[in-house]
Amino acid sequence: MTASPKTLSRPTGAPRAGGTRLTLRGVSLGRAGAAVLDGVDLDVVPGEILAVVGPSGCGKSTLLRTLAGLLPPLAGQVTQDGEPITEPRAERALVFQDDALLPWRTVRANVELPLAIRGAPRQERRRRADAWLERVGLAGHGPKLPHRLSGGQRQRVQLARALAAEPRAVLMDEPFGALDAQTRSGMQQLLVEVLQGTGATVVFVTHDVDEALFLGDRVALLGTGRVLAVPRPRERAAHSDPATVALRREVLDSLGSTGSE
Repeated sequence: MTASPKTLSRPTGAPRAGGTRLTLRGVSLGRAGAAVLDGVDLDVVPGEILAVVGPSGCGKSTLLRTLAGLLPPLAGQVTQDGEPITEPRAERALVFQDDALLPWRTVRANVELPLAIRGAPRQERRRRADAWLERVGLAGHGPKLPHRLSGGQRQRVQLARALAAEPRAVLMDEPFGALDAQTRSGMQQLLVEVLQGTGATVVFVTHDVDEALFLGDRVALLGTGRVLAVPRPRERAAHSDPATVALRREVLDSLGSTGSE
């Protein structure tokens, strides 16, 4: 049985990363001759979780790849703290729906990978990897290979790997989309808990409106230019709160939907 994740401020001795501001001004996104978004203006404030929703094919994943520095904008300006984003950097971690773990590396070695790339000493890598594995409820799983873990456990490893290097921004592309409902709910709660104390800015792409309303401090409706504040506190019970119900309906109406995405 997997241990329950611990709610800690951050692993012992790990520095506070501090969030970063991500800004798009008049941006067109896509590939030459095939723009999927045009005239995008968006400001992601330091330390917030911005949930991004929209119908399939509207450019959600393209937006993340542009913020990661993997795909240049066709027009406009994309910046981090006022500086143009022109290439990938370790301070902006990208998390996919596919866990993308290296199958020949142990769980611990996968979490250590971004630290190894940055040249961290071996003992420091191991200490921080073990601390993050404990934080996501996988203490003692470090020596295992990824194929011995469940899908939810592998996503926990991917989350630990993304945060171990203390990124200032975490860009998440429907990371829980392939999980069953119960595991997905647990991962959503885990994400909220492990982000406490990191200060990281998060852009979380999802097609699930309820997921967006639970995780997001704000919700960006891609393609409409609207960004909506989410009522707080962040609690499952708030799902039936009148303000949350009204916001959910507003999001669904903006997507041209009559039911849950």
